[in-house]
Order: sequence, then structure tokens, then C-alpha cells
Amino acid sequence: MTAFEKAVVSVPGRERVAQTPFGSRVIIHATAADTNGAMGIWETHVPPGHGPAPHMHTRETEVFRVLEGVYRFRCGEEEFEVGAGAVVVLPPNVPHGWRNISDKPGRMFAFVAPGGFEQLFIDIEASNADTPEKIAVIEARLGLVNEATEALKQKA
Repeated sequence: MTAFEKAVVSVPGRERVAQTPFGSRVIIHATAADTNGAMGIWETHVPPGHGPAPHMHTRETEVFRVLEGVYRFRCGEEEFEVGAGAVVVLPPNVPHGWRNISDKPGRMFAFVAPGGFEQLFIDIEASNADTPEKIAVIEARLGLVNEATEALKQKA
């Protein structure tokens, strides 16, 4: 991976919009393709009570900045609640998850290094992956480990 050499600019109203595996809207600000693999950046809009299934990244460190809402995070055996302004850094190869536990929609700014995981959202949107099985195929390709990807391995 070599450094990227030009600015990446995400302008309101012209961003790339995609969706999470749990159906929430994601605004993609920068991808691995934009940054020569260095990072991926997005903003997740999360309805109350929603969040990803417990999972583990095998490649990326993940960073979240809570913009709106209150979230319950789990990282390994640790569980904690954070609100607007908090920053949470999650290591690779440690099971984790989070959920918006407030009664209003939440928003989080997210960053992964190296980049690549943000492709999950883009691929879900582009392929209309609408079942856990279809989403698991994309997740497995991107190094995400969860119950769905493990079940997929069992079938192979």
C-alpha cells in the first residue's frame, strides 16, 4: 500500500449512499479505492434499537464518533454506554457489536484502517442483498466473522 496523493472530498448532497446489513442508511465519505487502501470513512444513521449483530473484523481497526444518540457497545467481555461526543476504538480480531439504545435516531461517524470494510455497505446496496445468506457472502469476502459467515463456512 502506498500513500494516496490527492484530497478526498465528500460534499453534502453528493455523497454515496448505501445501507448496513441491518437496513440503516450509510453515507460513504471515503473508500479504500479513494485512499489507496489507507482507510474507509462513513456515517451511519441508526434507528432506535438497531445495530449490527455481534461480529469480528479480521483486518481493520474500527473507530466510531457518536454524533447523536446513546449507544451500548460490547468489545470482548467489556460492555459500556456512550453518548454524543464519545469516541470508541475497536481492535481487530475481538468480537464486538453496538446498538442505539436511545429513543431517537442516532448517528455515528466511522473510520476503518486499513480501508476496505466500507465496501460491505456499497456491495449490499449494489447487489440488493436482502437476506442474511446473501449478506453473509459479502461479509465473508471482506473478512467479517459472525454467526452468518460461520454458517456459510459450514455449508461449504
